[in-house]
Amino acid sequence: MDSRSHTHVTAALRLCLHALLAGLLALVVVRAVSEGAADTAAVVAVTLLTAALYAAGAARSSSVQPKDPARPRTSVQPGTRAGAWWLGGLWVLWAALLVLSPDALWVAFPLYFLQLHFLPMRWALPAVVVTAAAAITSFVVHRQEIEPGAFIGPLIGAAVAVATVLGYDALFRESERRRELIVELVATRADLAEAERTAGTLAERERLAREIHDTLAQGLSSIQLLLRAAERSLPGNAPATPHVRAAREAAQANLAEARSFVRALTPPDLEHGSLAAALERLCARTTAPELTVRFAVSGTPVELPTPYEVALLRTAQSALANTVRHAEARRAEITLSFMDTSVALDVVDDGRGFDPSGAPVHERGTGGDGGFGLPAMRARAGSLGGALSVESAPGQGTAVALTLPLPDTEAERAA
Repeated sequence: MDSRSHTHVTAALRLCLHALLAGLLALVVVRAVSEGAADTAAVVAVTLLTAALYAAGAARSSSVQPKDPARPRTSVQPGTRAGAWWLGGLWVLWAALLVLSPDALWVAFPLYFLQLHFLPMRWALPAVVVTAAAAITSFVVHRQEIEPGAFIGPLIGAAVAVATVLGYDALFRESERRRELIVELVATRADLAEAERTAGTLAERERLAREIHDTLAQGLSSIQLLLRAAERSLPGNAPATPHVRAAREAAQANLAEARSFVRALTPPDLEHGSLAAALERLCARTTAPELTVRFAVSGTPVELPTPYEVALLRTAQSALANTVRHAEARRAEITLSFMDTSVALDVVDDGRGFDPSGAPVHERGTGGDGGFGLPAMRARAGSLGGALSVESAPGQGTAVALTLPLPDTEAERAA
């Protein structure tokens, strides 16, 4: 045991130990005086020395807080050399008192607790045994007879002291373990809450970017196209031409503002680089035991609208997350292919696979990934006019393919 805390319980136990030792020492003095023994003066003197030494050590121990880096190394504390010497002095005085008075054997009980408290367990148990043997020997010498009580009393007292100290120590360790678990749980809850807030923020940013692109940006793009067509159809000296041109320029300026909003709300992975770079970073930071992830680009990369890049990135993240969680794969490949009229994303692994048509969604490893399962992938693909296909079979790996049609070049430039 150690004095790691000054709780109400430990303070009460310490006061009880002080009172017990003081009461037993007082009993020795009272018995010696009342019986009028020849060595009464010596009993009183040794008892007072024992009480003074104990009081000095107890006061020194209580005045120094545990784990105080500024405390002297000679402080009477558990585990220190000064504490061991103080305890040894108490034991010698008690042994002298045993020689003078048979009533001193009862002081052995608080000594058990002091030895178990101040000495390491490998030394405390032998010390308790020696103390019990000294108490038994004193009884036999003074009484000149051997009785069962002379052995049972000190031995039971020693056993009770050892069991009490070991039980308290076990409870203390269990309490510390629970406290550490609670601290870890609180920290984990805070991390989860922060992760949920971050995920919610990213999801809301993505939703706003999609809404702005699909409503304001597309509407302003259409207005700009219509005004451009009207400007071309008007004669050069028509009175309405300056107004149409001013309206088209205003629509173009507002479209630029809308596009800047969309860029500001894009996922962080797409803020600093192209889609291919974001997918390559995704592969690099995806880790699992014995899993190797590769990325490749096919065709000539072209600039894609933000919703297209978000859909392709989110699909890759979801499919790769399912591979890590459920597939037990050794190899996975992500391929981004640019074709004449479409762009495709393929995520292939050599894992255990599943039956896409026969297994429930939650058994395919797609229901527990935070909402980016197969239904969410298909919804993304459908919102952009694309298609999602899944090919898999038990023991034969899985292939997820997302194909999106490239937007009209001239309209997208205007958008």
